[in-house]
Amino acid sequence: MADLSQIASPAYVIDESLLRRNLSLIRSVSERAGVEIILAFKAFAAWKVFPIIREYISSSTASSLWEARLAMNEMGARAHTYSPAYTERDFEEILSCSSHITFNSLSQYRRFYSVVKQYPKEISCGLRINPEYSEVETAIYNPAMPGSRLGMTRRSLGEFLPKGIEGLHFHTLCESSSYALENTLRHVEEHFGDLLHKVKWLNMGGGHLMTREDYDVEHLISLLLNFRKRYPNLSIILEPGAAFVWQTGVLVASVVDIVENNDIRTAILDISFSCHTPDCLEMPYKPVIIGAYQEAVAGKAVYRLGGNSCLSGDFIGDWSFDEELHVGSRLIFSDMIHYTTVKTTMFNGIHHPDICLLRTSGKLEILRRFCYEDYKSRMS
Repeated sequence: MADLSQIASPAYVIDESLLRRNLSLIRSVSERAGVEIILAFKAFAAWKVFPIIREYISSSTASSLWEARLAMNEMGARAHTYSPAYTERDFEEILSCSSHITFNSLSQYRRFYSVVKQYPKEISCGLRINPEYSEVETAIYNPAMPGSRLGMTRRSLGEFLPKGIEGLHFHTLCESSSYALENTLRHVEEHFGDLLHKVKWLNMGGGHLMTREDYDVEHLISLLLNFRKRYPNLSIILEPGAAFVWQTGVLVASVVDIVENNDIRTAILDISFSCHTPDCLEMPYKPVIIGAYQEAVAGKAVYRLGGNSCLSGDFIGDWSFDEELHVGSRLIFSDMIHYTTVKTTMFNGIHHPDICLLRTSGKLEILRRFCYEDYKSRMS
């Protein structure tokens, strides 16, 4: 990452060279394993970067009408679409933007399959299944937790597939390893193995963090090749989101005040954890700040970091620094591209970070700079 000291704060900065590194690896896995890997917009939908992504992969997955439209209009290909619940208001237009439609329940299938059959374009229909197994420990991100509304268990699906169903879809991973996928596939085969021979495709969902440094890519490729040997009738689809932009950029923030209460010093920033890095509070996890220590260290300058919203819990602490912070100090939050811009809010009308692209040439492009009218339009 280049020198960011002159970039206006706050700003998300995507590094093109790091993005291309990830895309090259993803394309390699796709080609070597003989599977289709598509981009999940739920993690990253900065469409001005799509021309780069299209050099490596051609398709994407959508969870709503607007994501499906983005796939059609900006990725240039119809989407693999899944939604927990379609509505009559949106479904016809969703069909116009989709190559695949996955239903979450039999009731949704019964409600909309006849519409798909009558549509002039060929669309492949699937069902989301729930193998009742997941290694995701954080409940809010666990699609297979007891009582989950996402996907059908074998008991709810029944013995046979409904007419016209050509594929099955599961999603039980979240920033997971290939070994978690291997364990999941055992449960998929245990519950749905007889049906896998009767469909044309299997979508293994997202959460495959193949661009993480410690991810066993060779094991993933071997796992997928062996699975394809067992089910030669199946086209295999993976739809990771975070893996595409993992460790590809940062969030630049600045200290705007320092306050003290009961011997706790808080550096208030020009970003909000609640608004601009919501996963930090939802997961929760503590992001890496370049040049800082992620805990209190004796003899170092210790601060809690606070966001600039009025939410009391908009803070993360404790952090240590080699030097005292002051108004104007720059903090660089590492790996802040996935699940950030797609989940941010304008709560409190706080100034939204710019979205920037650092080209391989070293040139910085501002892809989007937000203004008052953006906030106002959300309230109209």
